[in-house]
Amino acid sequence: MNSEALQKELKDLFKERFSTSEATRNNYARGEDTYDPILSSAVVFPETSEEVSTILKLCNEKKIPVVPFGTGTSLEGNVVGNEEGITICLEKMNKILNVNAADFDCRVQANVTREQLNDYLREDGVFFPIDPGANAAIGGMASTSASGTMAVKYGTMKSVITGLKVVLPNGD
Repeated sequence: MNSEALQKELKDLFKERFSTSEATRNNYARGEDTYDPILSSAVVFPETSEEVSTILKLCNEKKIPVVPFGTGTSLEGNVVGNEEGITICLEKMNKILNVNAADFDCRVQANVTREQLNDYLREDGVFFPIDPGANAAIGGMASTSASGTMAVKYGTMKSVITGLKVVLPNGD
């Protein structure tokens, strides 16, 4: 990592949720694509969008690149690491925050998977229709406008999302 100060700051903030071990970095260095893995300098595991904001503000200040990592089902190569940067693993951001079945909407964290959401929604008699073929995370599906076999009937991600809470690259 280019900045030892950043590494120390992230370690102080995230404790055991920050890792520079080779095994951890290797686990989050690629998706289901055909690209060779590239290990980032570190992996950090936020639990909230506020923590993601903190990470991005710190990295932006120090000009450190970041790579978001959800479930790793990507075929596009978008989760391949950056040896000069850090990987932000979203696996701990997997909570369903609110469901309003009557209005067909819900709020979820970025790493809620489509299967997790459908298991939760089943009792209400509704379902999340996007099925890209893998048990992808909602955040990753939104970032790639995932579709799948039911897109003809229900649309792609861009047609089923009505709002997003996002953290911009500068941390806002």
